[in-house]
Amino acid sequence: MLKDLRTVRVNVFPGGFNWGVYVGQDKGFFAEGGIAVELQGTPNSVTQMTDFSERKFDIAMTAVDNIVAYVEGQGEAPIGPQADFMAVMGSDSGFLSLVASPSISKIEDLAGKTLSVDAMTTGYAFVLYEIMRRHGLDKDGLDKDKGDYEIVRAGGMVQRWNALREGQHSATLLSAPYNIIAKNAGFKELVKATGVIGPYQGNVAAVRRSWAQDNRGKIEAYIRAYRRSIAWLYEPQNRTEAIAILRHHLPQMPEIIAEASYGELLDPARGFFKACEIDPVGLDCVLGLRSRYGLPTKRLDDAAKYCDLSFD
Repeated sequence: MLKDLRTVRVNVFPGGFNWGVYVGQDKGFFAEGGIAVELQGTPNSVTQMTDFSERKFDIAMTAVDNIVAYVEGQGEAPIGPQADFMAVMGSDSGFLSLVASPSISKIEDLAGKTLSVDAMTTGYAFVLYEIMRRHGLDKDGLDKDKGDYEIVRAGGMVQRWNALREGQHSATLLSAPYNIIAKNAGFKELVKATGVIGPYQGNVAAVRRSWAQDNRGKIEAYIRAYRRSIAWLYEPQNRTEAIAILRHHLPQMPEIIAEASYGELLDPARGFFKACEIDPVGLDCVLGLRSRYGLPTKRLDDAAKYCDLSFD
């Protein structure tokens, strides 16, 4: 009976990378595991992490870098170190692409331009800084007073795409469907992030340790259903229904964008992690970038500090 399901509140950013959650809801995989997933949206990582610390939801689908940052007290929200945060499941690499205005033909053309991020010190900002650094552009500049480009905070992916489209900024990191929408509108996808920095752990499911102590069954039911949803998405015979589910939850998405999102998010090599694991090499990359760019400066190399992989 539906009334007997245990509610799990899951907080997400808008986007196609929530496809596994949508499938779990619509195909009844969560319900079969005894839980009802209640989705909440968030506009940016500062809001999400603040609400997480205030126990306004149970599971955050978020960049693992956010979890590392707030455990270490390096987050942008003024909530202090959050040792209670931990990742319990991996989802994907973040599907990040550097997308620029139509007038930009290569990364080096972004010298002197303004680029946007969600938050200056968390999320995928460090991925952007590293892509630029590897193309000879330093966010701090030689004298540490003025960088080779300007960074501004613009919020989540929807807000960043809107700002890019309106000409407020010259480039930002986007993932499906927003990078696809941008390309169809004439904007330039300059590079895939993993093509520059290598394997990267992007989105994870994160919980609070204190909540997990009393809710192990809910967490395991969520992980099993999510893993089942990703397996279902990868079955070719489910393509038509999968696209219909995506468009049901994102009704503003044209079919052509949904089709393209399928090809990108379910790419056999670069799509959702089929085992929903946390990639150790990808997590090492996250820790390496945070060791380079995070403030206060810390050497981070203990991946186990931010994860509990005992849930199954």
